[in-house]
This record gives sequence, structure tokens and C-alpha cells, in this order.
Amino acid sequence: MGKPIRLAEDTIDQQELAGLARWIEGGNRLTKGELTLEFEKQFSAYIGSKYSVFVNSGSSANLLMIFSLLQSGRLKNNIAIAPAVSWITTVSPLLQFGFETHLCDCNLTNLGMDLDHLEQLCEQHQPALLIICDVLGHANDMSRIHEICKKFDILLLEDSCEALGSELDDKKLGTLGLVGSFSFYYGHHISTIEGGMVVTDDQELFNLMRSIRSHGWGRDLESHEMERLKTRFNIDEFRNFYTFYYPGFNLRSTDLNAYLGLSQLKKMPAIVEKRNANFNHYRQVFKELWCQQSDTTKLSSFAYGTFVKDRLSVYQKLKDCDIESRPLICGNLARHPFWTGEVDDLPHANQVHDDGMYFPNHFNLDLDDIERIYSVIYS
Repeated sequence: MGKPIRLAEDTIDQQELAGLARWIEGGNRLTKGELTLEFEKQFSAYIGSKYSVFVNSGSSANLLMIFSLLQSGRLKNNIAIAPAVSWITTVSPLLQFGFETHLCDCNLTNLGMDLDHLEQLCEQHQPALLIICDVLGHANDMSRIHEICKKFDILLLEDSCEALGSELDDKKLGTLGLVGSFSFYYGHHISTIEGGMVVTDDQELFNLMRSIRSHGWGRDLESHEMERLKTRFNIDEFRNFYTFYYPGFNLRSTDLNAYLGLSQLKKMPAIVEKRNANFNHYRQVFKELWCQQSDTTKLSSFAYGTFVKDRLSVYQKLKDCDIESRPLICGNLARHPFWTGEVDDLPHANQVHDDGMYFPNHFNLDLDDIERIYSVIYS
């Protein structure tokens, strides 16, 4: 039958685990501390942002960036647009925080926003907020999206949980909006077991997110911002330990996770190169199938997405040979049981929902594995 081909394989190797065990035995602090700060600093340097905030998942990263904007007072209204083809936690924080949320169709080139539908939604609803998703590591049509956001006075968020390492014109995806999010879950480019990151160049939002991440208190703020709030609310040094300036959460990760993040980050250049090479090989081997295309100048491919008419039978063929596959992320979110909002005509998202599937791509996948996937499907 051949070896199993998994959708994802662990990027944490035995050497890292042995180092982590020694670090734990050394009596180091396990909760959020200095290593978290160092991981945030090194991640900012890698991704090209001024600030990073380490959290316990990519889903929490989306929750944090959306709630922080809500708390910032910058939103002109509570109307948001989100991609119909994305992930549940790209959209669910908007619903949880009471936004009037409208789903935008995808296009059938890069699977990002359908720009004509996006402009139509902006004309009709005048939203304050747009969140985009870099589907399977591919960039959206960013020049037009920036034009639309400027035209309608919209703040732009970027869910790049599937795109760590991808670039557009020498800028990393995740840095193309006001705030961006990443995931370090097992199945993603690097792993901190569980974990995520929010990045921004906006100092005010950075401090706001740091506070909201930890209950809404002030002790994680930069010193100037902490002093400003203490003065504004007449809070003394002792009272400040347990003074809460915002209605926060506990979205913190730990120094244990940050320890792994620091070693994993060193692997990113090799991971990006391998995932890109795998994508290109898939494209050559599966010439007869639809292939996702974008202006992404460096592609850190999350998986190989395509359309298959007899999807269930293809899935079963692969499963019988111990090869994993999945629907093309969520398909059309408007067709999931949780969605109770308006359902516009979303023909492209419907095609993704009905025919979309993706095949494995990860650092341990070989070119021969890709050819085996092909041979199983077409045997």
C-alpha cells in the first residue's frame, strides 16, 4: 500500500523536545515571561512588523485583533465584511461581538475576495471593518483591496494563519493590513503545540491588545501607556496590580510554547522553500486539474487546493490507501449550520463548497509522495 501520507506532520523534532525537557528540568519559568517577549521580538523581525503579541491560538489572535479594534473607538459603525471562504474563527468573533456581518464571495483564481462583490457590499452596507483570508497561503488582490478600503474608509484586518512565510512584493503576508494574525497549531507551518500571533505597526493597538490578552490589566503595557492610564484614572502603584482598564480575556500562551517557537522560527526558510517546491510539483503533476494562482511572490503553500467533481469517491480512494485529504477549508461558510445571517448569491464559494478539496503539503512531504497521490486518484 505504501507509507501513510498525512495531511500534516509534526515540525517539532526530537532534538527540540530534548532541549525543551532540559529547559523544564532547569527550573525555568513556564508561564508567560521573558521567553514570550523574546519570541515576540524575533517574530516581529522575521515577519517585518513593529509589534507582535503571542497568544494561545490563531483563533484567539483573530478574537483579540477584532475585539481590540472594537475597544479602540476607531470603528465608525458595527458593520463588517468577511470572506465566505475562510475559517470559522475568521468570522465567529464578529458574530460573538455583535457585528452586522456580511460574507463576500471568493474569486476562482486565488480564492481571495471577489472584488466586484466586495465593492458592491461596501456600497450597500458602508462597513467599518474588512477581514480578509490568505487562503492556503496565497495573497489576495491587495492593490484593489487597499483602494476599496481607502474609498469607503474601512479598516483592514488580515487572517494569515495559512500563510506564514508567504510574501507579496517583498512584504510578508499578515503585514498588509492594520493588524494580521497567525497560527502555530500542529497542522500549520510551525508549531508551538498550540499558539498564535497578532502583528501590527500600530503602537496604540499593540498596547490595547497586550492589556486585553491578560484580563485587561495594565501590567503588560509599555511604561508610558501604563503611566498615562494610572494618571487618567488616579490609580496608585499598589492598586495598579489589580486594576482593569478594559474588559479583557485570558488569551496568554506560555514560555514553554515560546521556547518551541524560538527554535521553530529558525526552520522557516527551509519550510517555505519545501512547501513552495511541493506546490510547484503538484501543479506539474496535476496538469488537468484547476490550480490556485496568485501574485504571491514567495509562496509558503499550506496545502494544494483544487476542484474535483467526484470528490467523495476521490476521498475514499485516497483513504483506502492511507492518504489524508480534506474539503477546501470551510467551503462556503454561509452553508454551515452556525450561519444565521443573510445569504447572498455566492456562486464561487458554492463551487468551493461542493467540489473543493485539498491534498497534503508539509515539510516532510516528498515529491514521490505527490506522484503517488496522483497515481492513486487516477488508477
